[in-house]
Amino acid sequence: MPRISAATVADHRAGQHAALLAAAMEILVAEGAAGLTPAAVGARVGLARSSVYRYFSSTADILAQLVEDAIPRWAARLESAVSAQEGLEARVRAFGAVTLSFVRSPDYALLRTFSSVELPPGCQDRLDQLHETMIGPLHEVLADAGHEHPGLVARLGWSILGEGQRLMAAGADADLVEETTLTVLCRAVRTS
Repeated sequence: MPRISAATVADHRAGQHAALLAAAMEILVAEGAAGLTPAAVGARVGLARSSVYRYFSSTADILAQLVEDAIPRWAARLESAVSAQEGLEARVRAFGAVTLSFVRSPDYALLRTFSSVELPPGCQDRLDQLHETMIGPLHEVLADAGHEHPGLVARLGWSILGEGQRLMAAGADADLVEETTLTVLCRAVRTS
């Protein structure tokens, strides 16, 4: 019988799952999607590939679980940043600054991966749902400010921030891109 490294089997499995997710993220950051396999994740934590399948059904499932882990953390950061500010411009800038900071996070590797990997429809649908939670705080700020079309403006604002992220990831001057992106975002929100 395998040894467990926690007080209960459930705690052991939760710890193993967390270790596997951490290993998967390390592989994704270092090697990209091509290096992310159940065997590679298992090897990183000392588990056989067959044991990894107790936690993940496939590479796509690993990616989906990484997203399930990352997006709620980022959504909470966005909500916290927005709620700590007063006034439309300050709240929009706070949302934008956190969104742009995503580029400096290891979690940004997930975005790069999704452009190169085809996910099963169920995974893609869930990714789309989670994506909406990221836009949600900006939508709420705009609705609170009385915008006639807060959903549309939030999506357009998200697009502006996405372009800022791409420029930063490509090596553009991060400070310049951040300040310019936030300025454009605030102008767009004020005039819409």
